[in-house]
Amino acid sequence: MELVLFDLDNTLLAGDSDFEWAQFLIAKGVLDKEVYEARNLAFYEQYKAGTLDIYEFLDFQLLPLARHSREQLDLWHREFMDSRIRPMMTPAARALVRRHLDSRAVVAIVTATNSFVTGPIGRAFEIPHLVATVPAQEHGVFTGKPRGTPAFKAGKIERVENWLEALGLHWGSFRRSWFYSDSHNDLPLLEKVSDPVAVDPDDTLRAHATARGWNILSLR
Repeated sequence: MELVLFDLDNTLLAGDSDFEWAQFLIAKGVLDKEVYEARNLAFYEQYKAGTLDIYEFLDFQLLPLARHSREQLDLWHREFMDSRIRPMMTPAARALVRRHLDSRAVVAIVTATNSFVTGPIGRAFEIPHLVATVPAQEHGVFTGKPRGTPAFKAGKIERVENWLEALGLHWGSFRRSWFYSDSHNDLPLLEKVSDPVAVDPDDTLRAHATARGWNILSLR
């Protein structure tokens, strides 16, 4: 049995769903452009630099979910999928996913972006499992806070191991394991698998992958 894990933003997607969701809400007038756009850009730059405070960011990212009904959020998300996400789902990414699914591997997306944003994206790729940061809910209403450890940096390993445990599996259940990612923030999980793959990597990850002899792939 084989395990295949995909980062989502700037890996399977030719763009960042987290960033684009906030930009979408700004364009809809749901979020104030002057207040939110500068902060959204600042958080994105911090992520790329490896300096992001994930809890500060989640306070920013999850708060809009708590301000609106699930019915309204789902309506916006369907529009978001059509206008922002599907154009970022490249043929090469779809083909790579399909190849691993056809091999009967256990396949999952592992992403720091919250599961409300990423769940429909995973389904669009036909990937059966999602390991993501979970936005807490009470009685079906988002609270604006995360539940449990965010799936970020080393937190991705913890979330993956919890997910595998829930399936009755563990790392030793697999003869090979892959993780595809673009970001140096994912080095902990890339170091954990047997077959790390750098996908359109940032400069830091590209240098690390080259030094370690890892595969480097483009899906753009």
